[in-house]
Amino acid sequence: MSDSPVSPLTLICVGSSFAFSGLFYHLYQQKRQEIHNIEKIPKVQLNKDLIKILAASHRKRLGYAVIEGIVQPEGEPLASQFVPRCFGVIQKVIVREHKKVWNSITNTWNDRTQNSKESTNTVPFSLVPRGGDGGDGVSVQVVSPLEASNLCLEPVYRRLRKAQEGFVDYIAQGLSGEKPVGLQETEEMLRVGATLTGFGELVLEPGRVLKLQPPRDGQEYLLLLSDHKSFLQQHQKSLSMWKVLTALFGLAGATLLAYILYREYRRQTDNSQA
Repeated sequence: MSDSPVSPLTLICVGSSFAFSGLFYHLYQQKRQEIHNIEKIPKVQLNKDLIKILAASHRKRLGYAVIEGIVQPEGEPLASQFVPRCFGVIQKVIVREHKKVWNSITNTWNDRTQNSKESTNTVPFSLVPRGGDGGDGVSVQVVSPLEASNLCLEPVYRRLRKAQEGFVDYIAQGLSGEKPVGLQETEEMLRVGATLTGFGELVLEPGRVLKLQPPRDGQEYLLLLSDHKSFLQQHQKSLSMWKVLTALFGLAGATLLAYILYREYRRQTDNSQA
């Protein structure tokens, strides 16, 4: 056996393994608490019983609840600007300008992207039960959907229009230090018939009108393009990932530490026998 001491690189690997294991365990605990908090939120069914529940509640409202349904416009839906027979209740069209900018320090062209135009349109819409779920004509109006945190829409169209370049353009690029690449058009929509899960305040108003709106107590208003079960499964997958990473890095650190201790023990034994 070699009498050389443990290399600094080995010690760094041991320390890093335990440090990453501790970090991943912290993230695992955070995700587990997050899932626990989500599971505590009352989930209500979209049917006539919901009206009874709200009617019996204080001020005819639930401060924070989760409800799932199908997107249905209350009037005429929005038609896609680019896709035939594609309709929605929220529409966002973004035009991004892609260009290259000359960097005089590195003598290279660097990519740059900026939004040159963005427009968002909405129409009033409600959540209705899935077909055959026994909703009895009950629906929930979704209030202020654009106030929802991290509102994700479905991309329905994306196209990059390349810039046309001529001799005059090359001269202008040399003078301005900017070279246009193209315009990217993107259209995103919350489509009619999509499954939507909402986290927010549920209110029963006169005329048996149900509304889902941003919570008044400051809790997060969420509108998710998935069902509640899939949403929880995504969080469970993240929880499993952090758990596996915690175990792997912890095992790697323990293995390296055991190797160091064994090597040191053999070195001490060899020295005593010499």
